Amino acid sequence: MKHENLILLIIALIIIIAPLVAYNGLGEDQGYFGGADDAGSDAVSETGYKPWFESFWEPPSGEIESLLFAVQAAIGAIIIGYAVGYWKGQKKVE
Repeated sequence: MKHENLILLIIALIIIIAPLVAYNGLGEDQGYFGGADDAGSDAVSETGYKPWFESFWEPPSGEIESLLFAVQAAIGAIIIGYAVGYWKGQKKVE
């Protein structure tokens, strides 16, 4: 049993360390870790697309934008958790 745990620990360390070694010193300036948002907006801007309207409110900072996104995710998680709990509770009653 200890032998299996040691093998799993070594595999986990390899999975953690390999990306750090592969991208050592490289960041967003070199095109790594750019994300799908940047690639999508670049692709849309290349087509010459003009938006129909402008946003009526822009968050004052990136931190506020992140906070609003986190609150939205939390509300969604609460709704999904409630629905799953209600569903499991109904199954127990039956």
